[in-house]
Amino acid sequence: MSKKKKTINGKAAANSVQSFLGGAFLINKRTVRQLPFLLFLASLGLVYIANSYYSEKTIRRTDKLQRELKELRYEYISTKSQLMQMQRQSQIAKMLAKKGINESLVPPTKIFINND
Repeated sequence: MSKKKKTINGKAAANSVQSFLGGAFLINKRTVRQLPFLLFLASLGLVYIANSYYSEKTIRRTDKLQRELKELRYEYISTKSQLMQMQRQSQIAKMLAKKGINESLVPPTKIFINND
């Protein structure tokens, strides 16, 4: 008796595969009733795929911006260092010497005014 069930189940499985491949399942009333749900599942799958592509794009953009920010930070630090170097008194004296302006060797004196 169990052999008959196996053959019946085997034949049913073969028939269901054949109807699926042949497209006969599409005209079945049960399938037609389930069609809106199947379309909902398909649209849900499309939304899921689109969401994953969008998140990957956002992650790539974030990584790119972080690398750019790091590069700009390095540039800021090096520019600031160069500016600090140029602001030193000895560097200013060298730049002005090239233009013909020399440093005064006489220290400044205070001028006192009497208001009598």
